[in-house]
Amino acid sequence: VQLQASGGGLVQAGGSLGLSCAASGRTFGSYAWGWFRQAPGKEREFVAAITWRAGRAFYADSVKGRFSISRDSRRDTVTLQMNSLKPEDTAVYYCAATSVSIGSRDLLYQIMYPYWGPGTLVTVSS
Repeated sequence: VQLQASGGGLVQAGGSLGLSCAASGRTFGSYAWGWFRQAPGKEREFVAAITWRAGRAFYADSVKGRFSISRDSRRDTVTLQMNSLKPEDTAVYYCAATSVSIGSRDLLYQIMYPYWGPGTLVTVSS
């Protein structure tokens, strides 16, 4: 399974950007998809996650109310809509997926996701 994220770019503070992640290769029954990000000089952190069947969404406190994660079961894609972007949102964003049923608290942890995309850069200028 390969994941590929797209939609990164440069945007001014207060603007919006949408990221998409698509899966290719062998089909897999995904349980949940997540977005993580890594800012320069910082560790990679959780951003948002969504369970595939129920569509339950979870967000980091830093993006709650500004970001929205959704999934399209027909296209096998997950989208992260980012609004009211801030310079501190600048990072490389990674999408990840797991086919294992895990608890909602575990969706925050990178180690729970065996499938990862290569990342896409989001730069928010002030």
